[in-house]
Amino acid sequence: MSRMNYLIAAMVIFVIEVLIAMYVHDDILRPWGGDVLVVVLLYCLVRGVTRLNVQSAALAVLVFSWLIETLQYLQIVRILGLEGNAVARTIIGTTFSWSDIVAYTLGIGFVTAVEVVISKRFAV
Repeated sequence: MSRMNYLIAAMVIFVIEVLIAMYVHDDILRPWGGDVLVVVLLYCLVRGVTRLNVQSAALAVLVFSWLIETLQYLQIVRILGLEGNAVARTIIGTTFSWSDIVAYTLGIGFVTAVEVVISKRFAV
């Protein structure tokens, strides 16, 4: 896929994420689907603006997502005095969850699997 295609995919996924945040209030799609999709979004963004290969981009996004979750565990929003900042609370998050770690890992596994399928399909 071209870098432009990754950027278009990132924009489409961003719109889906916003729609999920605004209109879905369930116990499965919003927490799990949103967390899976956010790493796919970040992956597409990274692939769209860098020359990183699949493995490097996937690993970078996965480590970044785990780092953010670890910062939530450490209550970084409170430490930085941003409890009153809704944007910071939304982007960084305030609550650590092992299920988020699992969702991020599944999301990167999914996007890596899709990349393998695409590369095999177009290799012929």
